[in-house]
Amino acid sequence: MGLFGRKKDKKPLTTHHLGGCIVTRSLLDGKSTLKWLFREESANPADNGWRAIGDSDTQEYLDDPANSVVVDFDRLVELEPAVLKIHQLPVGADLEFDADRKVFIDAATGKDI
Repeated sequence: MGLFGRKKDKKPLTTHHLGGCIVTRSLLDGKSTLKWLFREESANPADNGWRAIGDSDTQEYLDDPANSVVVDFDRLVELEPAVLKIHQLPVGADLEFDADRKVFIDAATGKDI
Protein backbone atom coordinates (compact mmCIF):
# COMPACT_ATOMS: atom_id res chain seq x y z
CA MET A 1 0.00 0.00 0.00
CA GLY A 2 1.08 3.53 -0.72
CA LEU A 3 0.20 6.74 1.03
CA PHE A 4 -3.37 7.12 2.26
CA GLY A 5 -4.12 3.43 1.75
CA ARG A 6 -3.90 3.52 -2.06
CA LYS A 7 -2.30 0.61 -3.77
CA LYS A 8 0.98 1.60 -5.37
CA ASP A 9 0.10 -0.19 -8.60
CA LYS A 10 -3.20 1.73 -9.02
CA LYS A 11 -3.11 3.79 -12.19
CA PRO A 12 -3.63 7.51 -11.52
CA LEU A 13 -6.76 9.25 -12.78
CA THR A 14 -6.33 10.39 -16.38
CA THR A 15 -7.18 14.04 -16.85
CA HIS A 16 -9.15 14.95 -19.96
CA HIS A 17 -10.30 18.28 -18.44
CA LEU A 18 -13.95 17.61 -19.31
CA GLY A 19 -15.54 19.14 -16.23
CA GLY A 20 -17.66 17.70 -13.48
CA CYS A 21 -20.77 15.58 -13.65
CA ILE A 22 -23.26 14.00 -11.27
CA VAL A 23 -23.38 10.24 -10.76
CA THR A 24 -25.33 8.10 -8.37
CA ARG A 25 -23.59 6.78 -5.30
CA SER A 26 -24.50 3.22 -6.33
CA LEU A 27 -22.32 3.64 -9.45
CA LEU A 28 -19.38 4.92 -7.41
CA ASP A 29 -19.74 2.17 -4.85
CA GLY A 30 -19.93 -0.54 -7.54
CA LYS A 31 -23.43 -1.58 -6.47
CA SER A 32 -24.86 -0.83 -9.92
CA THR A 33 -23.62 -0.47 -13.47
CA LEU A 34 -24.24 2.43 -15.83
CA LYS A 35 -27.69 2.31 -17.44
CA TRP A 36 -28.80 5.90 -18.18
CA LEU A 37 -26.83 8.98 -19.13
CA PHE A 38 -28.36 12.34 -19.95
CA ARG A 39 -27.13 15.87 -20.40
CA GLU A 40 -28.86 18.94 -19.04
CA GLU A 41 -27.94 22.60 -18.73
CA SER A 42 -24.85 23.11 -16.59
CA ALA A 43 -25.48 24.15 -12.99
CA ASN A 44 -22.22 26.17 -12.95
CA PRO A 45 -19.12 26.70 -15.14
CA ALA A 46 -17.37 23.58 -13.81
CA ASP A 47 -20.40 21.37 -14.52
CA ASN A 48 -20.54 19.74 -17.96
CA GLY A 49 -24.22 18.80 -17.51
CA TRP A 50 -23.86 15.01 -17.70
CA ARG A 51 -25.87 12.88 -15.23
CA ALA A 52 -25.28 9.14 -14.82
CA ILE A 53 -27.73 6.64 -13.31
CA GLY A 54 -27.19 3.00 -12.43
CA ASP A 55 -29.25 -0.02 -13.46
CA SER A 56 -30.53 -0.65 -9.92
CA ASP A 57 -31.39 2.98 -9.06
CA THR A 58 -35.08 3.45 -8.27
CA GLN A 59 -36.99 6.73 -8.36
CA GLU A 60 -37.04 6.71 -4.57
CA TYR A 61 -33.25 6.29 -4.55
CA LEU A 62 -32.83 9.13 -7.05
CA ASP A 63 -35.11 11.43 -5.06
CA ASP A 64 -32.67 11.38 -2.12
CA PRO A 65 -29.98 14.05 -2.77
CA ALA A 66 -27.51 12.07 -0.63
CA ASN A 67 -27.44 9.45 -3.40
CA SER A 68 -26.06 11.89 -5.99
CA VAL A 69 -22.36 12.74 -6.06
CA VAL A 70 -20.44 15.37 -8.03
CA VAL A 71 -17.32 13.86 -9.60
CA ASP A 72 -14.83 14.73 -12.31
CA PHE A 73 -15.98 13.32 -15.66
CA ASP A 74 -12.78 11.27 -15.68
CA ARG A 75 -14.10 9.32 -12.69
CA LEU A 76 -17.10 8.33 -14.82
CA VAL A 77 -14.69 7.35 -17.61
CA GLU A 78 -12.92 5.08 -15.11
CA LEU A 79 -16.25 3.42 -14.28
CA GLU A 80 -17.24 3.05 -17.94
CA PRO A 81 -14.69 4.06 -20.60
CA ALA A 82 -17.37 4.16 -23.35
CA VAL A 83 -18.66 7.49 -21.98
CA LEU A 84 -15.65 9.27 -23.43
CA LYS A 85 -17.13 8.74 -26.91
CA ILE A 86 -20.33 10.65 -26.15
CA HIS A 87 -19.01 13.57 -24.11
CA GLN A 88 -19.47 16.04 -26.99
CA LEU A 89 -23.21 15.34 -27.43
CA PRO A 90 -25.39 18.40 -26.79
CA VAL A 91 -27.62 19.33 -23.89
CA GLY A 92 -30.80 17.27 -24.22
CA ALA A 93 -28.99 14.03 -25.02
CA ASP A 94 -30.81 11.13 -23.32
CA LEU A 95 -29.04 7.80 -23.61
CA GLU A 96 -29.44 4.23 -22.47
CA PHE A 97 -26.25 2.20 -22.14
CA ASP A 98 -26.18 -1.38 -23.43
CA ALA A 99 -23.44 -2.86 -21.23
CA ASP A 100 -23.25 -6.11 -23.22
CA ARG A 101 -22.49 -4.34 -26.51
CA LYS A 102 -20.79 -1.30 -24.92
CA VAL A 103 -22.91 1.11 -26.96
CA PHE A 104 -25.26 3.98 -26.16
CA ILE A 105 -28.79 4.05 -27.51
CA ASP A 106 -30.64 7.30 -28.12
CA ALA A 107 -33.71 7.08 -25.86
CA ALA A 108 -35.81 9.15 -28.29
CA THR A 109 -35.05 7.20 -31.47
CA GLY A 110 -33.94 3.78 -30.21
CA LYS A 111 -30.90 4.02 -32.50
CA ASP A 112 -27.32 3.24 -31.53
CA ILE A 113 -25.07 6.26 -31.11
